[in-house]
Amino acid sequence: MENLIFSLNATVPVFAMIILGMLFKKIGIIDDVFASKMNKFVFLIPLPVLLFKDLATLDFKEIWDTKFGLFCFFITIFSILIVTILSFLLKNKKNQGEFIQASYRSSAALLGIALIQNVYGKATMAPLMIIGSVPLYNIMAVVVLSFFSPERKGISKEMWMKTLKGIITNPILIGIVIGLCWSLLHLPMPTMLDKTVTSIGNVATPLGLMAMGATFNYKKALGDLKPALCATFIKLFGFCTLFLPLAIFFGFRQEQLIAILVMLGSATTVSCYVMAKNMGHEGVLTSTVVMLTTLISGFSITMWLYILKTLQFL
Repeated sequence: MENLIFSLNATVPVFAMIILGMLFKKIGIIDDVFASKMNKFVFLIPLPVLLFKDLATLDFKEIWDTKFGLFCFFITIFSILIVTILSFLLKNKKNQGEFIQASYRSSAALLGIALIQNVYGKATMAPLMIIGSVPLYNIMAVVVLSFFSPERKGISKEMWMKTLKGIITNPILIGIVIGLCWSLLHLPMPTMLDKTVTSIGNVATPLGLMAMGATFNYKKALGDLKPALCATFIKLFGFCTLFLPLAIFFGFRQEQLIAILVMLGSATTVSCYVMAKNMGHEGVLTSTVVMLTTLISGFSITMWLYILKTLQFL
C-alpha cells in the first residue's frame, strides 16, 4: 500500500500538470502560439541545463560499477532495436520515429532517484543507471527522429548530413557532453552557479508538461490510439518481462534492481514530446503515450516492486 501511495504521489502530479495545460488552453490563458514557444524554450534552455546539472554534480569514482553500467547501456540498445523492428509494422509510417522514441525512453532521471531514495534512503545506483542509459536515450532520439522524419525522401547523403548536424547541434546532447566533461574534470560547482542552474532546470518538466497538455489534440489522438496502446504496453510491461529476469540472472539485487526497473518500466519522459515537436513531428502519438504511461505507471511499477519483493530480490 505504501509503494502504491508513493507511486501515485510521483505520477499523479505529473498528469495533473498536463490537465492544467489543457485547462489553461480551454479558458484562453495559453494559446497555440504561446504553447509552441514554451516547447521551443524548454527544448533549448531548461532541459539541457537540467541534464548538465544531473551529470556535472556526480562523482564517477565513488559510484562507478562497470558491470552495472554496461548492462544498462546494452539493454538500452537492445530495447531500441526491438521497437525499431516493431515500428515497421505500423500502417502510418510517419509515426515510426515517435513510436520508437516513446517506447524506449523512460523518466529515469526524475523517477529513479526518488524511488530508490524512498526504499533505501540513498540513491548511489540511480546516477550510474542515468550515465549508462540517459545519454544513449538522447543520442538515439536525435538519430531516430531525424532518420524517420515525416519529410524524409529516402536514404541520401543530404539526409545523413542533416542527421549528423542535428546530433552535433542538439541542445540536449550539448548539455550532456558539458555535464560529463565537468564531472570528469572535477570542476567545482559554486553555490551561485548551482542555485542558478537548479532553478532553470526545475522549470523544464512543468513547462513541458503544460505545453504538451495545451497542444494535445483529442481527435488526432483517437486516430493514433492503437500504436499508442502498443507503445504503452511495451514501455510498462514488455521490457520488464524480457529483461528483469536477465538482470536477476546477472546477479543484480536491491538498489541496482530497482534502478534497472525504473530504466525499463517507468513512464515515457515528457522530453520525448518536446524533442518530437521541435524536430518536425506532430507529437500527437508521443503525447498520448506520455499521458497513458504516466497514468498507468503508478500501478505497473508497484506491481513489479511487489513481485520482486515477494521473490526476495529486494
